Amino acid sequence: MWKEVGHLLLNLPLSLLAFVYVTVAVAVGAALSVTVVGLPLLAAGLAGARLVGRVERARARGLLGVRVEEPSRLPHRPGGGPVAAVWAALRDAVAWRTMLYGFVRLPWGVVTFAVTLVAVLVLWPALPYLARVMANADRAMVRGLLGPSDELERRVAELESDRGVVVDTAAADLRRIERDLHDGAQARLVALAMDLGLAKEKATEDPEAAARMVEEAHGEVKLALRELRDLARGIHPAVLTDRGLDAALSSVASRCTVPVTVTADLPERPAEAIEGIAYFTVSELLQNVSKHARATRATVDVWRTGDRLLLQVTDNGHGGAHPARGTGLAGLAERLDAVDGLFVVDSPDGGPTTITAELPWRSRRKDGARG
Repeated sequence: MWKEVGHLLLNLPLSLLAFVYVTVAVAVGAALSVTVVGLPLLAAGLAGARLVGRVERARARGLLGVRVEEPSRLPHRPGGGPVAAVWAALRDAVAWRTMLYGFVRLPWGVVTFAVTLVAVLVLWPALPYLARVMANADRAMVRGLLGPSDELERRVAELESDRGVVVDTAAADLRRIERDLHDGAQARLVALAMDLGLAKEKATEDPEAAARMVEEAHGEVKLALRELRDLARGIHPAVLTDRGLDAALSSVASRCTVPVTVTADLPERPAEAIEGIAYFTVSELLQNVSKHARATRATVDVWRTGDRLLLQVTDNGHGGAHPARGTGLAGLAERLDAVDGLFVVDSPDGGPTTITAELPWRSRRKDGARG
């Protein structure tokens, strides 16, 4: 109750400041709109109104317990220039609703301050009831005028966050591929070129030594080709492209250090991107089984339910798997979240471990048309 009373008593001074700010910002911007600086000043006033809204949301969270999501930031378009930035600010629905909030709050702030003060000094038995009624009205006002515009805006904020995850993941994958090429196949091919150069020099002087060096170089070529095949499989395995998810997962399972049973019930192949994410998710989970689970058997189940693709990897290991323990599960959860997927870990101490991944189903394109 006392938090609600404090909120109601603060309404008058804060709403007075907000009213003055909103009035000055709108009046100056509107009066100077016929000049060059008018609209930029109004845009700056709207940007400041977002700060007013942030303060009011924080006050409502702290004193009223209202959980209102922060609206998404204004979209930034590189290369748009100052005119595009001003236009985006003038079209900002969040800022305009905050302006409206600043206008209507002043009379309401006077009423709540006066009634609360009188109730504290004279009508204190009725204070809890009056405070609750007026605080509920404040809660409704904050939710209605200071929250995100609608579900679409919340969705935009989620997509902005997911885009950052996708960009970071792609950059990390590129760095990994570059490192693998530089430290593996490239270094081996450089050594091979040097060996062949020496063999060429010895071909006339010492044919037997040259033949041995060529034989060694032949072995190096085989190792380099194997490393390149492994790297290509890590980027996108050929079996996944040619034969689909079932065969690709069976290939991954055959390389696992524990026996794995793969069951795939898919009436058709999903889109290439979804198929690739599903493959690498199961591949990394089976690597975790090999390295950390101390299991004797594992199962992989893949099936489609409605418009979702579900993956489930189960093992009879010692359990205790958790995304915060550095086994790559946190990265998998971020990657799946970036494509509207879900990632659920059920791994009690002592096992068994069941990890379920859910992806949106998108059908594969055929003959240039969307499936």
